[in-house]
Amino acid sequence: MNRTESNAFDNFCMQIENVAQFVAPEERKYLELLKHPQRIYQFSLPVVMDDGSLKIFSGYRVQHNDIRGPTKGGIRFHPQVDLDIVKALAAWMSMKTAVLNLPYGGAKGGIRVNPKQLSARELEILSRRYASAIAKFIGPEVDIPAPDVNTNPKIMAWMTDTYSMLAGKTVTAAFTGKPLEFGGSHGRTEATARGLVLCTEYACKKLGKTLNNSTCAIQGYGNAGVYSAKYFSEAGAKIIALSDSRGGIVNKSGLDWKAVYDHKQKSDERSVVGFSGAREITNEELVELDVDILVPAALENVITSENARRVPAGIIPEAANGPVTPEADEILDKNGKLVIPDILANAGGVAVSYYEWVQNRNGDHWSVESVDKKLQRWMQAAFNSVWSLKEEYEVNMRSAADILAVRRIVDAYRVRGIWP
Repeated sequence: MNRTESNAFDNFCMQIENVAQFVAPEERKYLELLKHPQRIYQFSLPVVMDDGSLKIFSGYRVQHNDIRGPTKGGIRFHPQVDLDIVKALAAWMSMKTAVLNLPYGGAKGGIRVNPKQLSARELEILSRRYASAIAKFIGPEVDIPAPDVNTNPKIMAWMTDTYSMLAGKTVTAAFTGKPLEFGGSHGRTEATARGLVLCTEYACKKLGKTLNNSTCAIQGYGNAGVYSAKYFSEAGAKIIALSDSRGGIVNKSGLDWKAVYDHKQKSDERSVVGFSGAREITNEELVELDVDILVPAALENVITSENARRVPAGIIPEAANGPVTPEADEILDKNGKLVIPDILANAGGVAVSYYEWVQNRNGDHWSVESVDKKLQRWMQAAFNSVWSLKEEYEVNMRSAADILAVRRIVDAYRVRGIWP
């Protein structure tokens, strides 16, 4: 297998191989199953554009593994979406749901598109076209999609409506991350960031540190980045740098996360760039800023073997999926950096998605306080389990999380067997 830093699914396979020694010899045969997604769907999605032209978009849905339950995973709209990255993201979802001990497997989907170049009408048609294409392959007991990069509650509402119309009845449990008015859950929008900041707090306590007066840089100022900045600020941390796809800003005296967010919403380019009172920097420069906490909340492979040695941050909680390559992981570990892996750090989103699914299936609706208490309890339990394995085997957090996830998946194969 040709393993390069650019091949995300190969990176995942490397993770599996790296923890094989921690699985009982007679059960290692099951690890091979994790290197092969169970189902892969590819779609050509035609859309009549506003100018009357016909454009064909490429769509994907990968259901990686369902041994622990129905698959779960988001849908992203991005020009870099391809089958390799969707396979990797689906695989990481299998690991993530196992780390949290949710009764799910992993899946992921996406469309290769820049949604910023679409009109509102074109975006809705494309969203509904994709939902209709995957409709026969998903469902509350099969595969439950959710938002991801460049998708949101409105898009989930369109997709849920499309699925429901095809089913001939309203099926709110088919998707999560929906608006509150249409079966959504309190706390879902901010859940990824809430879980990430909780994990960072737990890590600080283990290391004898505190979030109060710590400095933080966040690469990616979308949903996860915005709410991470909010919760870090509320915990007393100083946000000194923020960025998005168009560039970044830095102010060592601190940035007001809300003021930057408001600027981005009003900006013609919808970017943090141009915020008054801050110096512009690149995304590459942001990663190398001298801060206590670095939050990669953008895309995959942003910390590589080329820049890992220049990362000063002591704690790196991964808000994005796969932002640190295996080669970079090794370098950061040798340099004493604590990386809180994506399958733990950003798992708050899938935890609250699970709560939304349970509420939909039960016809229930929980308060925001109830959701937050459940999230704290689940994140604490997952963090403690990972930390315990980290100390037991003297490995880094990623390896410990991988060991925990793989063991739980292997246990499911051991007790269920392979039929026939």
